[in-house]
Amino acid sequence: MSTSKLTRRLPTSAEALPGRAQRAYPLPAHHAVLGTPLDSTPGDGVVPAGFEVVFFGMGCFWGAERELWQTPGVWCTAVGYQGGTTPNPTYAEVCTGATGHAEVVRVVFDPHLISYPALLARFWESHDPTQGYRQGNDSGTQYRSIVAVTTPAQRAAAEASREAYQQRLTAARYGTITTEIVPAGPFYYAEADHQQYLHQVPGGYCGLAGTGVACPVGLVPAVSGWPGTPARPGG
Repeated sequence: MSTSKLTRRLPTSAEALPGRAQRAYPLPAHHAVLGTPLDSTPGDGVVPAGFEVVFFGMGCFWGAERELWQTPGVWCTAVGYQGGTTPNPTYAEVCTGATGHAEVVRVVFDPHLISYPALLARFWESHDPTQGYRQGNDSGTQYRSIVAVTTPAQRAAAEASREAYQQRLTAARYGTITTEIVPAGPFYYAEADHQQYLHQVPGGYCGLAGTGVACPVGLVPAVSGWPGTPARPGG
């Protein structure tokens, strides 16, 4: 089976690459911009109490990560691979389509400074969620739009915001949202040269582009589990 065909559909378990038991490369200790520990989890004694984690995929993760680390209330971001079957893949393997993974950004945020619904608005507005297995000029299953949730409240908010934003997109004559909303599975950190890439290479490639259709936070029905929603950064 040519792996080029797998950039247009997800692999079966028999087609997926086997991966490896451990990550094949080291990680930086800290975020290159925010200075926070890169490999840290709420409840580990490093991340402040009450912070949450969510995962967003919206095409190439270089530009997506910059969009999110620049968002006030975000404590740390990291890029990686999620949603497939191959354990501990490499970037080259993900690009074949034979891992099933999407390029995603792991976001640790303070819900007292930015609510999850406000982050969802930033997510929807920052890319075109109707494009299926591509985003702009980037084509392949790894570029699909995806929200991986870590709590039932996150899932409820994500599904409500998808429904509300679809109404706005339909009014603007866009197609059906193809974004996956799924429980967060294993997240595999990408290589060091991909972490905060557009800080390391300020003039580097960024294919991130939204539809121009606004998603006000007020479109998302109130969901229990978060403090009051503050004003969305930038508007």
